[in-house]
Amino acid sequence: MSENEAEATDADDADAEGLQDGDFVELDYTLRTTDEDDVIDTTHESVAEEAGIADEENRDFTPRTIIVGDGHVFESVDESLRGSEVGDSDTVIISPEEGFGEYDPEEVRTVSADKIPEDDRYPGATVQIDRQQGHIETIIGGRARVNFNHPLAGEELEYDYEIASVVDDREQQAEGILGMHLQEVPDLWIETDEVEEEVTVEPDEDDEDAEPTTETQTVEKETLYIEATQQLTMNQQWMMGKTQIAQEITDKLGLDRVIVQEILDGGGMMGGMGGMMGGGMGGGDVEDALDDVDLDDVDLDADELAKSLDE
Repeated sequence: MSENEAEATDADDADAEGLQDGDFVELDYTLRTTDEDDVIDTTHESVAEEAGIADEENRDFTPRTIIVGDGHVFESVDESLRGSEVGDSDTVIISPEEGFGEYDPEEVRTVSADKIPEDDRYPGATVQIDRQQGHIETIIGGRARVNFNHPLAGEELEYDYEIASVVDDREQQAEGILGMHLQEVPDLWIETDEVEEEVTVEPDEDDEDAEPTTETQTVEKETLYIEATQQLTMNQQWMMGKTQIAQEITDKLGLDRVIVQEILDGGGMMGGMGGMMGGGMGGGDVEDALDDVDLDDVDLDADELAKSLDE
């Protein structure tokens, strides 16, 4: 690309109107199959009630936060969103190839019933066999017919959406990212902290024999605090992916760090810990001990924490 072409492209990007890649938006939507008109997911309670799925556990009927161009929706939906504005709506048809793949008859296999727990030996049960998930179609004697295709394989889908809002507030953006990974979003807030850290000071260029030195400086760090409840620390998705989630948040929001503060309820000296999370942290020793709690401290138990405070 020539220099003039590059400048023209930059100018086009600057003049682009509507939503662009990287924008946070809230969507109201319904995803359904086109042949059976089965509702797969929706943010509309009335649609869920009509489809008979309103009572499913943890179903949320508020707009969902997504980041345009980040793969949180189908690529065809991302393409439709680009250039759109709040209040715009569209219906996007998703092909099986873009959705959940074509149906593969070879993915329906007969396996020994011994590979399936006794409680799951019935048609329709979802099973895990050799690290592959499928559902039982039939089971006769010691043999089971298991379909390892995705339940929506081969289905053409319809994605109806309306753009509810653009999310500019960074705390809301952080909540949106966590909501993409977790069903329940913990309390969180952003603060700018003054932190002392060792920095390297380069020697004067005229002094060839001098070596770099270090000194302690006070620097500002923009920090996202996450209140780690017991429910969060027991959440499998959080335990397995907290480092990646934190990295995504810092990258997308331009933060310096993420600090997770754990609440340990009940029992003797731990009884007052909850109040420390609300901003009224009293006692310099406690404040120093908790100041730099990071993601690896989420699983800290009461004995380890008591020991760290005594030190």
